[in-house]
Amino acid sequence: MSKPRGRAPVVTDGDIRRVARALLVEQGPQAVTLRAIARELGITAPALYRYYRSLEDLLETLRSEFCADLAAELSAEIATLPDDGAVQFFAICKGFRRWALAHTREFTLVFASPGVGRSGVMRRFDEPFGRIFLAAAGRLLATYDIVTLPTEVIPVDLREDLVGFQTELLAAVSEAGQKFPAEKLDLGVTYLMIQIWARLYGHVTLEVFGNYPIPLSHPEILFDTMLAELGRTAGLISD
Repeated sequence: MSKPRGRAPVVTDGDIRRVARALLVEQGPQAVTLRAIARELGITAPALYRYYRSLEDLLETLRSEFCADLAAELSAEIATLPDDGAVQFFAICKGFRRWALAHTREFTLVFASPGVGRSGVMRRFDEPFGRIFLAAAGRLLATYDIVTLPTEVIPVDLREDLVGFQTELLAAVSEAGQKFPAEKLDLGVTYLMIQIWARLYGHVTLEVFGNYPIPLSHPEILFDTMLAELGRTAGLISD
């Protein structure tokens, strides 16, 4: 007679996410596969489909968790700061860089992996990370006169996309409870916000992946200089 098979281990959704996170942090995004997770848990890969429709479904859950982790760190930091939109905004930018450098593989999954374009991390205004930026933007618009380009200077081919983004921003900021005159979020401010994010994200990504064109002994100085330039351009910092 053959021996009866042992009972399969009982696993939970939390177990699956814990193992997936460990594989990601210890070995990188390429190590996170359903087969590898199942092997660590002592179950078969098909058993994971009880919890997730696909690997991408699981990765999407991890992305959301990492965004929440980042938001929690940023919230704790700005809670200690003066109620000043510019001060808090620059702290958020610096906190984002600090988190990315301390959690390079989590950053890679959330901000630099295939699929991010579809999920649109920065457009998920209902997630904790998006709400942090929305709140900061709302405070800036409520208390500062942002200096921006006039509409006619904005490239014509970009305006339709910017109008769509502007509409989404207005709705999201309103839902977040931020009160300010709607006309302050004009097309120029929307354009500026896109440029700020592009420069912030670009700098952090280059630093995380070591892709600066020259070696930098003090990349934080370049980062701080870039933030100061953005602040002066937007009228948040005076010379």
